[in-house]
Amino acid sequence: MRILHQARAAWAATGRGQEISRKYGRAPAINSNELIILKARSPLACRAWIAVISFCLCMSACNAQPATEASLLAERKKMVEEQLVAPGRNIRDRRVLEVMASVPRHEFVPEVVRRFAYWDEPLPIGYGQTISQPFIVAFMTEQLDPKPTDRVLEIGTGSGYQAAVLSRLVAQVFTIEIIEPLARRAETDLKRLGYDNVKVLAGDGYQGWPEHAPFDAIIVTCAPDHVPQPLIDQLRDGGRMIIPVGPPDNQQLFLLRKHGSKVERQATLPVRFVLMQRES
Repeated sequence: MRILHQARAAWAATGRGQEISRKYGRAPAINSNELIILKARSPLACRAWIAVISFCLCMSACNAQPATEASLLAERKKMVEEQLVAPGRNIRDRRVLEVMASVPRHEFVPEVVRRFAYWDEPLPIGYGQTISQPFIVAFMTEQLDPKPTDRVLEIGTGSGYQAAVLSRLVAQVFTIEIIEPLARRAETDLKRLGYDNVKVLAGDGYQGWPEHAPFDAIIVTCAPDHVPQPLIDQLRDGGRMIIPVGPPDNQQLFLLRKHGSKVERQATLPVRFVLMQRES
């Protein structure tokens, strides 16, 4: 606990930390009013904070007792009640809530930080990346309005958790990750856990996946400075896309709807995601 308090104090010193709730005062806190997640920080700040939280969580986890299936189920239920449907969060889609309560987030994080899987925090997954806090996953999923017959493209696989959530809501998920070791690990975990309707590609997400287009919906978890035209081209008529756009200090999460040659754009909230990486 002392180590985690030190981590929280270090984060607060940056001017961005704050307590999310009394019940999560034990953890390094993220500014939930801005809906900022760790993977949404500037590259330098993100690497520094990931190093701090990784060390602190690992040290704290050394004395952790193994979790039981019953306790993990209770943690997921608590996560839904306190982080998703609580006032100020207001996730209401019943299907999204049911899936968030069933998908085992702890299976998508490194074992050493598994006991923190259901906290209202992003967690490090290696290669300078994080798994998004549960609320961000639920919010983006709800905004995308997934249908059971949808074919969805995800840009930025990361741990595979977002793809797992989507896979229980749609017919098929195609997901692209530019960091190849993360793509391979996510693919292995998704197969191991039975998410058989997810197909993973290691590659440049900016270009999309034209071989499997058109898509009913596209979700992007990294920020380009504009909406990539290849993704618009691969979105079917009537399709939806949710994507953060802009530089690190001035990003908006946009919900796009395609109608013929026109694309409607609706800003949903300010965010700060890592910038979209491109293959050199």
